[in-house]
Amino acid sequence: MYTPPPHSSFHESPTRMATSSITTPFQFPPTYSFPPFFTPQPNTSTRLSQLQKWSSLIQSYCRHHRIYRLSLIEAVESPLFHNAALRKRLGLSEARAVLEWMAKAEEEGGGGRRAEWIDGGSKTVVWVWWKRPEEWAGILADWVEATGQKNTVLTVYELIEGEGTASQEWHGMELEAMFKSLNVLVKRGKAQVFGSEGQEGVKFF
Repeated sequence: MYTPPPHSSFHESPTRMATSSITTPFQFPPTYSFPPFFTPQPNTSTRLSQLQKWSSLIQSYCRHHRIYRLSLIEAVESPLFHNAALRKRLGLSEARAVLEWMAKAEEEGGGGRRAEWIDGGSKTVVWVWWKRPEEWAGILADWVEATGQKNTVLTVYELIEGEGTASQEWHGMELEAMFKSLNVLVKRGKAQVFGSEGQEGVKFF
């Protein structure tokens, strides 16, 4: 399995948007305008529904803005968790509880591993997987097949920023997120990643 170098921008801006411009504003769901949405519900079934709706909102928001890595400290001050019109917000501890639920597998009573903590026990920076690495790997494999890229060598930079992938949903993806997805293909014997830092290449099989 290929281990990528540490991401140079990690300490600069843990919440990053892709470089492509967002032309349409994000449309929040109706529940976002419902004050109880921002208060943990005591009833078990109601709480589960609340967590599912928050998970859906977080994934949709991050997908729209092409956010892969979310800093909770920054995010709780953003419209994602702070509805200024209602003067309601999800605090840091409650936002962390939602992401903690998202990070668990469904069989563990969680949200299907749609999040993954980056900073260990601190739990302030998290991957938001609106598509999990396994799903991205499948999309990459389908693209390789459809475009006849098997047994050819591409740079990882080409995959992320190249003109040939400009129409693909992963275009502009964070480097570490791309490596996580490529490593799924490496484990399946469908890709090989090689090269020095900043010059990584990938060959698909």
